Amino acid sequence: MDYQDFITIEPGKRSGKPCIRGMRITVYDILEYLAGGMTEAEILEDFSELTSEDIKACLAFAADREKKLFVA
Repeated sequence: MDYQDFITIEPGKRSGKPCIRGMRITVYDILEYLAGGMTEAEILEDFSELTSEDIKACLAFAADREKKLFVA
């Protein structure tokens, strides 16, 4: 998945944190919900503006960021 179509970074929005499609929902928010035990269905129910692809993009972004930490 090309998360760059979904994840945006704007200096004036949420202190420049990676957000989903220019919204104020950050990648970190979604990862925290998933880590806390929320299912994708629960997140989508709570945030009707999100899509399944948005959540997958957050996971892809996090995986890519993690990979870059260990590539020398």
